[in-house]
Amino acid sequence: MNAAVAAAAAIAGVLTGVIAMLAFRWSEKEQKRPTRTSLHTDPVLPPGVDTVLSVLRSSAVVLDEADAVVKASSAAYALGLVRGGKLAVEPMLQMARDTRRDGEIRQVELDLPRRGNGRGEALAVSARVAPLGSRLVLLLVEDLTEARRIEAVRRDFVANVSHELKTPVGALSLLSEAVMDASDDPEAVERFAGRMQIEATRLTNLVQELIDLSRVQNDDPLDDAEPVRVDELVAEAIDRCRQAAGTKQITMAAGGTADLHVRGNRGQLAAALGNLVENAVNYSPARTRVGIAARRVNAPGGDLIEIAVTDQGIGISEKDKERVFERFYRVDPARSRATGGTGLGLAIVKHVVASHGGEVTVWSAEGQGSTFTLRLPEAGPSRDRAQQHLSDRAGLSAATGRSPSSPHTSPYETLPAPEVLP
Repeated sequence: MNAAVAAAAAIAGVLTGVIAMLAFRWSEKEQKRPTRTSLHTDPVLPPGVDTVLSVLRSSAVVLDEADAVVKASSAAYALGLVRGGKLAVEPMLQMARDTRRDGEIRQVELDLPRRGNGRGEALAVSARVAPLGSRLVLLLVEDLTEARRIEAVRRDFVANVSHELKTPVGALSLLSEAVMDASDDPEAVERFAGRMQIEATRLTNLVQELIDLSRVQNDDPLDDAEPVRVDELVAEAIDRCRQAAGTKQITMAAGGTADLHVRGNRGQLAAALGNLVENAVNYSPARTRVGIAARRVNAPGGDLIEIAVTDQGIGISEKDKERVFERFYRVDPARSRATGGTGLGLAIVKHVVASHGGEVTVWSAEGQGSTFTLRLPEAGPSRDRAQQHLSDRAGLSAATGRSPSSPHTSPYETLPAPEVLP
């Protein structure tokens, strides 16, 4: 009996071992067999699709039949389209499901909130969904935010130009009718003709400044850049406004450091500085002073040339300082009409200075005046001349006993350097 029990126990042990071995082998096979979940998370993209998606400028997302993200470009993550392995934009997800169901290509434009606190301008995107093979869906998203901003600027610009052109054109039309009606009154004809000349000049200036603004926005001034003497730019700006300043008995004075050079397009730089000086004269009361001063400023990326234009005019309020460089924006529209201003002068200044790698800033206080400062990179040869000039002056002082800090002679009336200006 003991032998029978031992044999039965041995048989049971063998059967248990065989069953355990079979169960282990079956478990290994089940682990190696692809499951539904593994097919969803690691599907194979059609040949060449991965390469094509990597060179697309659009944000790309590939979804499988369970709406899981198979592949997404870095731009898709940057826009916040994909989070946690899922498509985070519900309208796009619904489009993908509809396309998977009927195979139709769909496209829609959406406004998405920005990532983070959700404040600021919304992202404008165009989403296009198409089937990719039998199980996958491809989503392409194009960021239209910048394009919409440019389109809005263009619409505003066209509207502003139309309004500005309408004023002098309408005035010319009315004045011409008045001249015809007053044909038998020589004095009235002469008066109306004078007004027509004023409006025609205003229209000519507006068209010319529109051309100038278009040119500085489209051209690269550094293509034909050359060293430009700051003294010559200042002298040209003063000559341009000498008659208007003389009519109002405004004193124009230039000073600061002599023999400075900047690199760029001479015509554009002269126009920018001339606009600043012209504004200073136009917005200053009679018998005041307009000053132009230049100096060299040390900066980490290279020395800068500062040209400051200071007036004793009406000044600019804090709320207006934010917008004075906008096209067609006027601090005082009534005064602009009286002086023939177009509202484009400071916009041209801003574009010229920016295209030359510089900046323009403004200090102003109502009733005290304003200071507009151009900061431009110094031309390379000018630095060499400045160092040579210091060496020559040091040698001269050694030979004559005079101090090397003696002021240099200037063809202009002496004016304090910009650092002591308001």
